[in-house]
Amino acid sequence: MKKFILVLFVFATATVSAQKKKDWSKVELDKAGDHIMFQLSSDHWGGIPDSISSHIKGLSRGMNLYIMMNKPFKTDPRWSVAFGIGVGSSSILFKKMGVDVKAGGGVLPFINQDSLNHFKKYKLVTAYLEAPVEIRYTFNPENTKKSWKIAVGVKVGTMLNAHTKGKFLQDKYGNTINSYTAKESRKNFFNTTRLCGTARVGVGNFSLFGSYQLNSFLKDGAGPAIKPYQIGLCLSGL
Repeated sequence: MKKFILVLFVFATATVSAQKKKDWSKVELDKAGDHIMFQLSSDHWGGIPDSISSHIKGLSRGMNLYIMMNKPFKTDPRWSVAFGIGVGSSSILFKKMGVDVKAGGGVLPFINQDSLNHFKKYKLVTAYLEAPVEIRYTFNPENTKKSWKIAVGVKVGTMLNAHTKGKFLQDKYGNTINSYTAKESRKNFFNTTRLCGTARVGVGNFSLFGSYQLNSFLKDGAGPAIKPYQIGLCLSGL
């Protein structure tokens, strides 16, 4: 994820320096400013031992929605700063592993269930209220709907919810015991504040984005130093 952000920065620097000089302060601008951003992502955890990563299966995914204010620089409106607010969520899918968010003590248990009863479908879901800030560069601010765009930034968030959800209880052989749904919710083991680095690159209303959590997902001493990250698609407009 860090390499992805570095590549975007190098690409932006090289392209910006290659553009012909123009007095952009006198150009009449397109009023579009990517005021709404909707993101769908593939979600992953970095910094985890094999005993946990080997049980993360399927398409873990996330969804983010932000409302942004975009402020172009008066001297060069190709550059702008944007800030806003929104909600980000993530679902990490496990196979034959339980995450006991309601356990006592100070360490979050990740329970290997290879030889135990387990849920066929099981996930850990987190949701945050977030405030993103971006530095944006639009190659042609006169026609933003067809222009290449690059953005780098950060977002700070506070946790709204953390819960696990399991469906279809099975025995160790994979036979279904019952089809009920179990849900447990508790935030005690998690850092309720998170800080992420972000990057986007795309054309018009569509872009690829990446997000990497800079602080640990769990509190100190509560488990491995998990660093969640997202890679996905962003639809922006208005």
